Amino acid sequence: MRKNFILFLSFLLTLTATAQTVREEIAANPCLSASNYLSYPGPRHALAAAPEGYQPVYISHYGRHGSRYMIAERDYMRPIRTLEQADSAGVLTPKGRETLGKLRRMYAESLNRWGELTPLGASQHREIARRMYGRFPSVFRDSVWVDAKSTVVIRCILSMENELLELTRLNPRLRIRHDASMHDMYYMNLGDRRLTSMRDTPEAKAAYRDWCARHVDNRPLMLRLFTDTAYVRRNVKADDLAFQLFSLAGIIQNSEIRHRLSLYDLYTADDLYRQWRQANVYWYLNYGPAPQSGGLQPYSQRNLLRNIIHEADSCLALAHPGATLRFGHETMVMPLTCLLGLNGADRQVSDLDSLEAAGWVNYRIFPMGSNIQLVFYKPVGKAATAVGDSDILVRFLLNEDDATLPISSYAPHTPFYRWADVKAYCLAKLNAYRE
Repeated sequence: MRKNFILFLSFLLTLTATAQTVREEIAANPCLSASNYLSYPGPRHALAAAPEGYQPVYISHYGRHGSRYMIAERDYMRPIRTLEQADSAGVLTPKGRETLGKLRRMYAESLNRWGELTPLGASQHREIARRMYGRFPSVFRDSVWVDAKSTVVIRCILSMENELLELTRLNPRLRIRHDASMHDMYYMNLGDRRLTSMRDTPEAKAAYRDWCARHVDNRPLMLRLFTDTAYVRRNVKADDLAFQLFSLAGIIQNSEIRHRLSLYDLYTADDLYRQWRQANVYWYLNYGPAPQSGGLQPYSQRNLLRNIIHEADSCLALAHPGATLRFGHETMVMPLTCLLGLNGADRQVSDLDSLEAAGWVNYRIFPMGSNIQLVFYKPVGKAATAVGDSDILVRFLLNEDDATLPISSYAPHTPFYRWADVKAYCLAKLNAYRE
């Protein structure tokens, strides 16, 4: 129990990191500033030991695809064309010409692979599967079923296949079902027009615009790239170019070219922190529980959460439930984390300057390969027919680290919850939402 308490206390201290700590983390590791382009870091902490007399029997999972290239050709070509035109006009600095050369190399590497899984992305999912199997071997014993579904996007399908290939390598007797169909997109990747429209309300747009007006200054970056400020005013959309370059700086870590070049030399530590803060505010307003956009954005994952509950109840009725694996996108992982309230991600913060102090830090939620795992435990030796919801425990892992819910745990200072309590908490939250 003392060991669990120490692990849990360390975990809580991590969650309460201040804005200064975030700045220091980014200064030490610039890749963190990439937000959703962060390459999957893997688990950071040891797992708390399971309560005595319980063993894991079932895993329910939703994971983002692994590392990818930029989604579209234009993501590379827009900044390339801007810098090429400036080069033709003779107004690029040496750093600007160097940057243009780097962008051309990135474009060549990603040619006709827009949005596709990179080799690193495939490796991430094999490693996640290997750790899942090694941590919870009793879930994958003998010839249990593993049911896997993906959205219809190829990078998600290939992420699923890489995990399944690793699991079958570890246990060839596993029985696998895998599918990717529009039939399941209503919960795997729901498009909700009402919630989407709420991101564009005058209040939400004003909140983002006002924050940017107070904090965003891209003039230093322009001075590093261009020799003529008048040319920049007439011909360059500085905010657009700054966004494009910072996105490309972040995506490099996800492909093999990461071994040969970087764009982070364009930025100071303060630049990286400011750019990350802007992205953090954007993701909070658009996918988090931000009151400025109605506080309801996490409900975009209501169908997914209902599916998780339904599948868990069905599988837990079996003697050997196995696993349910789902593969999709960060735009599901982020709001699902907020809907569940994992690690306080459901906090409503009116002052956007206080996001980090409130513990809302996007790169801790949805890097490439990010995942939520619900690991269910049953009492050892008790017949399946005699086990009720109050006997079943569940732990939540966010990116393979123990996560907390805003309800009472099974025992103090442990990340285990009674399934009956979790289900009641989730259903009450879901039933409070009006379509």
